[in-house]
Amino acid sequence: MIAHLTGRLAFKAPTHLALDVHGVGYEVFIPLSTYYNLPNADESLTLSIHTHVREDAIQLFGFSTRQEKDAFVLLMSVSGIGPKSALGILSALPVADLASAIQSGDIEKLETVPGIGKKSAGRLVLELKDKLTKFHPGMTPAVDQSTSGQDDVFDDALSALTNLGYRSTDAKDALKTVRKSRPQPLSLQELIRETLKHLARV
Repeated sequence: MIAHLTGRLAFKAPTHLALDVHGVGYEVFIPLSTYYNLPNADESLTLSIHTHVREDAIQLFGFSTRQEKDAFVLLMSVSGIGPKSALGILSALPVADLASAIQSGDIEKLETVPGIGKKSAGRLVLELKDKLTKFHPGMTPAVDQSTSGQDDVFDDALSALTNLGYRSTDAKDALKTVRKSRPQPLSLQELIRETLKHLARV
């Protein structure tokens, strides 16, 4: 089994990349969270790898952090969740937010993930709530999120806006503008809604 790879980033796309390791090109499937952290093409890259073996194929799934890999493996332990669904969940929710939603039983937040309905969200909470602490400590959200929580909201909003097609720099500037104009903390939905209004006026 391949546990990690280090090589030259030959190609990258939001869903997969090609990693040149001593002349051998490995196709690796990735979540958006890893894609955002990739270097430029031809630069060196190290990924944590999960090797998924099927009857008809061997697929590699890569992650920029061990935390993401642990979450991926944990998600696939849930009945009905395969590699593609697990990648989709990690692309939509940062690991800390995913862990928080599972621990708090936030079905509505889990349902915001494309392809995850009420039944699947319920299974995630039911089957994973007691397993989180057995994995990487970083998967357990901190008790006090009074300051980092808003940063997580900002990052989630930025991810959502870039997925909608906005350039990262434009989305980031708009988010900062909206933040400054609203003294009180905004929820993720409120921040995205207000930022979309701002971008529509620009």
